[in-house]
Amino acid sequence: MITLQHINKSYGKKQVLHDINLAFEPGHVYGIAGENGAGKTTLFRCIAGLESHSGTILSPYPNLKNHLGYLETNPVFMPFITGWEYLKLLCKAKNIKTNNFEEQNIFNLPLDQYANTYSTGMKKKLALMGLLLRKNDIIILDEPFNGVDIQSNMIITEIIHTLKIHRKTILISSHIFSTLRDTCDQIILLTKGRIGRQVQEKEYQALESSMKENIRNTNTKKIIIE
Repeated sequence: MITLQHINKSYGKKQVLHDINLAFEPGHVYGIAGENGAGKTTLFRCIAGLESHSGTILSPYPNLKNHLGYLETNPVFMPFITGWEYLKLLCKAKNIKTNNFEEQNIFNLPLDQYANTYSTGMKKKLALMGLLLRKNDIIILDEPFNGVDIQSNMIITEIIHTLKIHRKTILISSHIFSTLRDTCDQIILLTKGRIGRQVQEKEYQALESSMKENIRNTNTKKIIIE
């Protein structure tokens, strides 16, 4: 289990996360939802060890980073490295001996091309391939469905279900509520860096209806259509 105790994060005088207390169990998928700027990516980066923070993150591992795979919203690749070379570099860093990446090329990516020439969606799929090859126990997916075609979204959904079967701990953020509903055991709503609600599957419909009603009442009424 991964346990977050009193996690706070500030950038200068601006506090982004406020006293976050959560627990994530193996074999479960957790959706992190919230408006832009709610603190989702910052929370992920704290868990991944990419941001300093106050508070404690407990795990069964001496070094959590060595067991964690993190898919960023917009993956960045070194110039003049092919997709194949990128995957090989990741595997070599973790002493995984494989060269046959075509067997796992479920997105049919052109691995002989430079990765920085890929489209946004292709870059995300390549980064996800690399993450899966490293066989981590904790998987963080920051907006995995953004910029990806419908067929690939279906594949990513199936990947998440498969990871769950293999007892991985999976955290996902998404602005598309249906993707969270279809994959998550629990949805955690962040509001201005605070935990607003923690919702189980049986409450998803009520949460979605509440969010839609709130949008209608606060935003769409301001639109002037003549």
